[in-house]
Amino acid sequence: MTAQNATVRRTTKETDATLSLAFEPGPIEIDTGIGFFNHMLTLLAFHAGWSLSVTCKGDLDVDDHHSVEDTAIALGMAFAKLAPSGAGLVRFGAAYAPMDEALARVVVDISGRSYSVFEGSFATASIGMLSTCNIAHFFQSFAANAGLTLHLDILRGENDHHRAEALFKAAALALRMALQPRAGAEGGSTKGEAAIDVERT
Repeated sequence: MTAQNATVRRTTKETDATLSLAFEPGPIEIDTGIGFFNHMLTLLAFHAGWSLSVTCKGDLDVDDHHSVEDTAIALGMAFAKLAPSGAGLVRFGAAYAPMDEALARVVVDISGRSYSVFEGSFATASIGMLSTCNIAHFFQSFAANAGLTLHLDILRGENDHHRAEALFKAAALALRMALQPRAGAEGGSTKGEAAIDVERT
């Protein structure tokens, strides 16, 4: 893919998030105010081969939900700007990633159809300041705004840190595969481009 950069700023009463994304290796600077979430986003960007800058100032005095959600929305919007469809791309990606005793699998389709399925569990309510319930929500919000079909499975693991890390690494590797240029064909869908005519009366 030709190197491009997408920047999104999302401001609400709950958060102020600014995100810059490029599908090429480069600087990774993450500051969401949630240490473990910073760690996971860094892993995602590094193993996907991305350059990523994120700054999010949110209502962490309430909890981490809005910061995680709005960061995911901004990341999805930036992703959609850079890869609005699977045209010219491999489009599909699948990867397993281990982290010691933990193992995760992620399958992705840059389809323009937003859907996310998560199968897995965590033993604790939080890892550091990141609520474990917000891990699935991060991927749901990201997929919804990026136009991805995303299936995520935590297959085994005892340590929650390891389970989460395996999941983010598998997601990164699957996305990296799906974003590769497709040789010898235009890619995209057998449906071709959808023609949609909306009339306002």
